[in-house]
Amino acid sequence: MNMDILMAPIIIFLIFVAPIWLILHYRSKRQVSQGLTEEEFTQLNELITRADKMAQRIETLEAILDTEAPQWRTRDE
Repeated sequence: MNMDILMAPIIIFLIFVAPIWLILHYRSKRQVSQGLTEEEFTQLNELITRADKMAQRIETLEAILDTEAPQWRTRDE
C-alpha cells in the first residue's frame, strides 16, 4: 500500500519531468560552451564604448565642478 502511493509520482517524474529537465540542462550547457554570439559580442562592444564615453563625460564634469565650485566634493549630502 505504501509503495503504491510513491510509485505514481515517481513514474510521472520519470516520464515527464526527467527528460525535459535533461534536455534543458544539456541545451544550456551547449549554449554556455559556445560563448557569445556575434550579436551579443557587438552589443558588448557598444556597451563598452558607451561606458568609456560616460567616464570621459564624468571626468569633464568633475573638472568643471572643481574649477567653478572647488568645495563640491566635501559638501554634506
